Amino acid sequence: MIAMLAILQFTVILDFMVLSPLGVILLKELNMKTSQFGLVVSGYAISAGIAGIMAAGFADKYDRKKMLMFFYIGFIVGTVFCALATDFLSLLIARIVTGLFGGVLSSIGFAIITDLFKMEVRGRVMGFVQMAFSVSQVLGIPVGLYLANHLNWHAPFWMIAGLGVIIGVILFTYMKPVNEHLKIKSDRNALYLLAKTFSNIPYLKAFASTTLLATGGFMIMPFASAFTTNNLGISQEDLPILYGVTGIFSMIAGPFIGKYSDVLGKFNIFFIGTVLSIVTLLIYCHLGVTPLWLLIVINIFMFFGITARIISSSALMTGIPNPDDRGAFMSINSAVQQISGGIGSGIAGLIVVQTSVGKILHYDILGYVVTVAMIIALVAIYYVNKQVEEKQKNVLKSTGNQQKIAVG
Repeated sequence: MIAMLAILQFTVILDFMVLSPLGVILLKELNMKTSQFGLVVSGYAISAGIAGIMAAGFADKYDRKKMLMFFYIGFIVGTVFCALATDFLSLLIARIVTGLFGGVLSSIGFAIITDLFKMEVRGRVMGFVQMAFSVSQVLGIPVGLYLANHLNWHAPFWMIAGLGVIIGVILFTYMKPVNEHLKIKSDRNALYLLAKTFSNIPYLKAFASTTLLATGGFMIMPFASAFTTNNLGISQEDLPILYGVTGIFSMIAGPFIGKYSDVLGKFNIFFIGTVLSIVTLLIYCHLGVTPLWLLIVINIFMFFGITARIISSSALMTGIPNPDDRGAFMSINSAVQQISGGIGSGIAGLIVVQTSVGKILHYDILGYVVTVAMIIALVAIYYVNKQVEEKQKNVLKSTGNQQKIAVG
């Protein structure tokens, strides 16, 4: 199950991640402004958020495998539309369609993890599932960039769609139903479940934390390739090396980060990841022309910090919802993440400006904005961690009382 969820995550993350290194090509090929490219990124995220909210009321009413297959098929169709796009408008529409389906997949995967694995080992599970983020850098992005450089920018999307079909067949054939949650009877309708989830104060605190967590990545990543090539002096042909080497180190680090988030505490790992991310991010955003080897070193440390934040915070979030509304919580949490990320990328497109010679301006300002968001997110996650610890204590106390009653 972990392997299948990780492979699915790989295609979904790759679909999002590949757009960033393709940015330098798309800005030129489709004659887009930075604000338009930011809109392409945010179009996916906002549509994914809307889909997540709409799916929340139904997320706990069906077998999670069926939900997964439905949205994965839609995601593949949307990716095909991206491959067929010929201009800014058609690409924007294609990204919106892809987001409507792709944005819900991660929440279903996290709900499955929460159903099947105890809190004490979810850090390890997340460490392996989130390896998809690193594998997409090691394999997906370099291959996608190679295809884009030697064929055209449509080729990476064809690659993702083809891979998605193969993975979809594997999931349909080998994945068993995940329907234990259906044994918890509920005659409440979708609107009631949606309202119930949004009115839960601990859930709202978690959603607020997710909003801050999403802002940073969505603001920095879309213009990273354009900044790297035009400002730092790295050639387009060297981008696969940069992303590939960084991804290898992130892939190796993922399981270890997951393991130690269970051993040392998920918030402690999040704290370390945040500090490391801030330091390396501020260095990165102020760089001039930089040797490839030095940029690789900086990227390795930066993505190590980012990976630590993703794994530890994802594991923490699974400890928040109750069994009868895990799917709804995960859907809305994913929706909040996507919408806030989409708004963040849109704002980033307004902050940065590309000159006539291709140079990206105001990237340092973007770094400061993201740093502030990371610091506030650190405080928010501290309180989320307190909620999870309190909930775990109550569960253990309740279990102990039941055992005493049984013995009595």
